[in-house]
Amino acid sequence: MKTHVSLLIFIISAFYKPDTRAQAVYKDKPYLQDYSIKYYSDNKTDLLQAASDRNGNIQILAKEGLQHVYDGEFLYPGKVVPDNTYRFLKYKKISAITAYENQFTYLTDSVIFSNAWAGTLFSKHSLPGADIFAGGKDQTFLISDGKSLQLIRNSQNLWSGKLDSDDIQDIVYQNTADQFWILGKKSLYSFSLKDKKLSKQLVGADFTSFDITNKNTTITIGTTDGYLTFNIATAKQTGASQKKVPVPNITAVREVNGKIWFGSDEGAFALRQDGKFDYYNGERWLPGNKVTDIAEGPRKSVLVLTTKGLGQIIFKSMTLEDKAMLFEEQVRQRHIRNGFNATLVGMDHGNLSTGYMEDSDNDGLWTSMYLGGEIFRYAVTKSPEALANCKDALDGMERLYTVNPIPGFPARSFERSGHMKELHDIERWQHSPDREWDWKSTTSSDEIIGHIFAFGAMAELVDDPSMKKRAITLIDTVMSHIIKNDMYLIDYDGKPTMWGKWNPEYVNSFPTNVGDRKLNSSNIIGMLQTAYHFTKKEKYKKKAIELMTKYGYLENMMRSMKEIGKAPADADEHAKHMSDGWNHSDDEMYFVGYWGLYRYALNDTLKAKYKTQILDHWQVERPEKEGAWNIFTALTGAKEFDLDEAVWYLQEHPLDLIDWVIKNSHRKDIELLEPNFRKQTTKEVLPPDERPVQRHNGNMFNLDRNGGNGASEHSAGDIWLLPYWMGRYLGVITAPQK
Repeated sequence: MKTHVSLLIFIISAFYKPDTRAQAVYKDKPYLQDYSIKYYSDNKTDLLQAASDRNGNIQILAKEGLQHVYDGEFLYPGKVVPDNTYRFLKYKKISAITAYENQFTYLTDSVIFSNAWAGTLFSKHSLPGADIFAGGKDQTFLISDGKSLQLIRNSQNLWSGKLDSDDIQDIVYQNTADQFWILGKKSLYSFSLKDKKLSKQLVGADFTSFDITNKNTTITIGTTDGYLTFNIATAKQTGASQKKVPVPNITAVREVNGKIWFGSDEGAFALRQDGKFDYYNGERWLPGNKVTDIAEGPRKSVLVLTTKGLGQIIFKSMTLEDKAMLFEEQVRQRHIRNGFNATLVGMDHGNLSTGYMEDSDNDGLWTSMYLGGEIFRYAVTKSPEALANCKDALDGMERLYTVNPIPGFPARSFERSGHMKELHDIERWQHSPDREWDWKSTTSSDEIIGHIFAFGAMAELVDDPSMKKRAITLIDTVMSHIIKNDMYLIDYDGKPTMWGKWNPEYVNSFPTNVGDRKLNSSNIIGMLQTAYHFTKKEKYKKKAIELMTKYGYLENMMRSMKEIGKAPADADEHAKHMSDGWNHSDDEMYFVGYWGLYRYALNDTLKAKYKTQILDHWQVERPEKEGAWNIFTALTGAKEFDLDEAVWYLQEHPLDLIDWVIKNSHRKDIELLEPNFRKQTTKEVLPPDERPVQRHNGNMFNLDRNGGNGASEHSAGDIWLLPYWMGRYLGVITAPQK
């Protein structure tokens, strides 16, 4: 009966009416993209404070004397070196630095002075141990040695005083009220310049740092256990202390360009408008994680000083297309190996000049995804550069089929011969008939689905007759191999590869709730449909119908993702092994395969069913806010596909794709979940620029990355360019708007 019911889908296709509601569209307007320029110091320098002046210069005070930054740009770190610009400053015992009226101003054991204003600011004081100061109007300064206070102007001591049994931590001037605020370890005071009155405003404990915030209406105070907010108008603390922060032990507080920044002993973080935090941890952002100071930097940047150097967080206005062009350059300069989209590995602590492009088990898949992005780019822009990129990738992909002697079988990868001992997975490498080359065997199903996706997109969207013909030939070549070999991918040894299996005996051997049964069914139907669509060979259509009706592949495909879980107790060991947790590589294979499954459906009735299947899958993926999966879902025409989250993914993705050590599991502002089948670690996924860099087959809920700090750089080709250019092609992301 199932067979007869299933056959109806091929008869009643005319009754299907597609959803014609308009999809949401993101208008690509400029946003602020953050990235870091890092300046490393030698381990002997004790860095204390940072400041910048109106000329865009950056100075750092160290115990060893004044320092400044040298060289340095994005991905190419600079250094913190002694500042000899004013050579006679080395004779001054500078104890503190500030940017008073946007000019470098210094405190020593005897004076406050500056080289600005032609050096006329030179005001003496009588606190030999002074190392804290702030400037008010008319070059009036309040200074402290941690115990006593002095108000100085033009070398005159206008007032002296102390806090009640407290050590002074910091001083800040409030220009709107012409008063200073003084923070102790357990108290907050105000000092009015008008009546020279010192007033205790708040009592607490374990205060570490503070700043005047929110347009001079509040004071934010950091502690060893979070922070608190003091309302200036009411002279009261606002609510309870905020302890749900990334790192409670706060070492610095500074408001920069309207945003409140916090330093800690595990990185820096900034308060967002929604009450959550942007977290900057690891060498993606900072030379070290122990923050000693935060200051406003040149051109609205933020200076985060650490014990190992300075991180300058830049906020650059750009559109998504601007970002795409940066990533296009990154791929072409460092990530194209024999036409393949490759990872740069073997780097020495982020030094791009020391790496080499690595062969991969998935050269064909990663290149397919990059190629797909360039195809969509060409379809949208008709860029000659995009077309040239497509040709390069097609050359590499095509050669996978000719570098080995097996008809219709694509290698995983190829590399020049004579260096076997340097290649990974040496047992998989075979000699090519061309002695100059070796090729990698055991090709996987995820390679094949990637190939069919890219070749299908090229056959449809690239208007170069030669490339179109080559793409169709490659589709026919590999799919003929699979059909000829009873739905298996046959390797050099005459046996099916480990994962190249779409035969019903293998697919239906899995229990119904094990993902591979559904996945393999979905992939092979999409592949057969793509082959039929472009070659019009009946064998592909016939096989697809046979698998869906006679062998239940359609039923497998339509089974809800909510049913996928661990194999039952009586299942075989292979099924149990394949279902020990959610497989994010499977997600990648599904969504890449959905292009051919939905777009080249045999009829509209099937297309409607496939849409149901895709949306069911998308629903369980929504918590990951995965940009590619949301954009792939848009191909169905669905009105809701989390466009905002896709744009969030694209905007929040870091420009720095180096695999730095990343830590998040210690954070106090995230809600950890108990271990689960989905491998979801937190209630809400973190932004891409706060978590480890990973491809789409990774778990977006991964919190940490340990080891190999700065040893490799990912390519943006598959990670970012594919979803962006697909979004442009599908019309859900516009070209840049004025």
